[in-house]
Amino acid sequence: MLTLEQTLVNNGLLTVESIEQAQNSAAEEGKTIEEVLLAGNMLDELSFRQVQAAFYGMDFLEEVPEELIDTELICQFSISYLKKHLAVPLKEEDGELIVGMTSPSAHTVMNDFSIFFDEPVTQAVLLTENTVTMLIDRAFGDSQEDADVTDVLEGVEDFNFDDLDDDKINDLLDDSSDAPFIKLVNMVLTQAVRAGASDVHIEPFKDNLRVRFRLDGVLYNKHTFTKKFHAAIVSRIKVMAKLNIAEKRLPQDGRIALTLGGRQVDLRVSTLPTSYGERVVMRLLEKSSRILSMKELGLQDDDLEMLAKMTRIPHGIILVTGPTGSGKTTSLYAALSDINSPDKNIMTIEDPVEYQLEGIGQIQVNSKTGLTFAEGLRSIVRQDPDVILIGEIRDKETAEIAIQSALTGHLVFSTLHTNDAPSAVTRLIDMGVEPFLLASVLRIVVAQRLVRVLCPNCRREVIATPDSVAECGTMADHMVGKPIYQADGCPECMDTGYRGRQAVYEIMQVTDPVKRQIMANADSGEIRRQAVVEGMRTLRSDGCAKVLQGLTSVTEIMRVSNL
Repeated sequence: MLTLEQTLVNNGLLTVESIEQAQNSAAEEGKTIEEVLLAGNMLDELSFRQVQAAFYGMDFLEEVPEELIDTELICQFSISYLKKHLAVPLKEEDGELIVGMTSPSAHTVMNDFSIFFDEPVTQAVLLTENTVTMLIDRAFGDSQEDADVTDVLEGVEDFNFDDLDDDKINDLLDDSSDAPFIKLVNMVLTQAVRAGASDVHIEPFKDNLRVRFRLDGVLYNKHTFTKKFHAAIVSRIKVMAKLNIAEKRLPQDGRIALTLGGRQVDLRVSTLPTSYGERVVMRLLEKSSRILSMKELGLQDDDLEMLAKMTRIPHGIILVTGPTGSGKTTSLYAALSDINSPDKNIMTIEDPVEYQLEGIGQIQVNSKTGLTFAEGLRSIVRQDPDVILIGEIRDKETAEIAIQSALTGHLVFSTLHTNDAPSAVTRLIDMGVEPFLLASVLRIVVAQRLVRVLCPNCRREVIATPDSVAECGTMADHMVGKPIYQADGCPECMDTGYRGRQAVYEIMQVTDPVKRQIMANADSGEIRRQAVVEGMRTLRSDGCAKVLQGLTSVTEIMRVSNL
C-alpha cells in the first residue's frame, strides 16, 4: 500500500530526495516530516492538504462556507487550545458534529470535542493552517467586538485591585483572566484595533469616564463608564505600559507591545494629570502594516513624476511638512522604500521609529542618554551614508547639520511643522539658516493633509452648483455642472459617510525663480505666488481635483485646507 509520502511523489509535489532530506531533518529536530516540509517551504500547503484529504478519504475545504461557521461554538474552547491543536468545531446540530482540522490523525482533539458536546464527531474536514487560524481569530475577535460592558463588569463590586498586577501580555484574544477591569481594557483595545482607530482617549470628568476613538482623523465617543472605574482602568493600562501606578501627579510616557489575533500592535501611552484625575491617550501603530509605494500615495501623475525624479538626485534636501497626523512619515517611508537598493546606504534618525524598514539603518532618539537629532546626525554622517532621513528639524543645530550634509553630497529627507510648502522656507530662515545656503540645497517641499475618503457604499451623487463649490477658488468654474459626491452614512462606515483616508498635496519645486526669492529673504506669500506661477498645485486645488474624482467631499477639503 502506498504511503502518503509516496503519493506526494507520484503527484509531482515532492522528489524522493526531498523526502529523505525531510526525514533526516525531522529526526534531528524532533519534528514531524509534515512540519519540516511546510516550514521549509518545500511543499505548498494547499496542494498538500488536497492530496492528504484524498489519501485519508476526507473532505477538504479551501474556504469554509458561512453556514458551517458558528463562532459561538468555537469560543466554547480557549484560543490557546485551538491554536495548539489547529482544530475547530464547526457545526453542532441535531446529533451532527462537524469539526475542521489540519491533521487527519488528531484523534485526541476529536475525542475532546465529542466529550464536550456529548455528540460523536460525524464528519471531520481537512483545512489549511491559515484557514483554521482565521476562523479562530474571527470568532474571538467577534466576541470581543460584541461584548456587553455590563457582562464584562459583572461582579465588579467584589473586584480585588491587586489582580491588576498581572502584567503578562500575550494575545489579547487569548486572555482568559476573570478580573473584570483586565477584560474591560482588553475589550476596549480589541475594539480600537478592529475599528482601525489611530488613538484611544480615556478622559475622566466629574461624574463619568469617557472613552473616545480617533477614526480617520476624527474623534468619536465609544463608551461612557461610571467615574468609580477610572482608577482601576488607568492602573491596568499603567501596569501594561510598565509605568509607576503610584505616581499620579506627573505625566508619564510608556509603551505596550501586544498581539491581537496574531497582529502585532505597538501602543504609545501618555498619561496626564487633570483636575478630575489622570487622562490617558494611546497611539496605536500596527507593526504589520504594509509600507506604501509612492504610486499608492495618491499623488497626481505630474506630481508623482516630479517627486520620483527628485528622490533620485544624489544630494540636496527634500522636506515634507504638515501638522501631526498628516501622513508625513508614511510619505517619507514610501520614498525611502522606492529608492532603497543594495548600492545605497540609507540611515534614519527618528523619534520614535514607527515601522521597521528592511535594509535601512534606523536610530531612535533617546533624550535620556543624550542621543538627540543633532547628536545622532553627527554620528550618522560618519557611517558613510548616501541617504539620510531626519525625523524632524526642530532647532538651528539640526538644521545646520542637515544643510551641511546636503552640501557634502548626501540626499537628506526631513519634516517640519508648517501649514504649507512656502512656509517651510521662512521657518528655516527664522531658525537662523542663511538664505543663500538654504537656496543652494533645498530641492522640493511637500506639504500635505489627510482627508477622509467617501464611503463607496453610501456616497450620494449631486451636481456641483456655483454655491456648493464657491470655496474651491479658481477650480470652481471647472467644477460647476459636474457630478460630485457628498457624505451620507451607513453601517459600513459607522454612519460617518467616510471610510479611510487619502492625502492631498502641495508640492513646491525649488526652481531658479524660487531660489532667487529665497535668497532675497522674501516672505512666504511672495514665495507662494512665485511657486504657483511655476506650476505648483495648492492643497486646496489638489483637494478639489480629488472631489471631482469622487474620492472626497468639498466639506472635507474645506475642513483640512482652511489655512
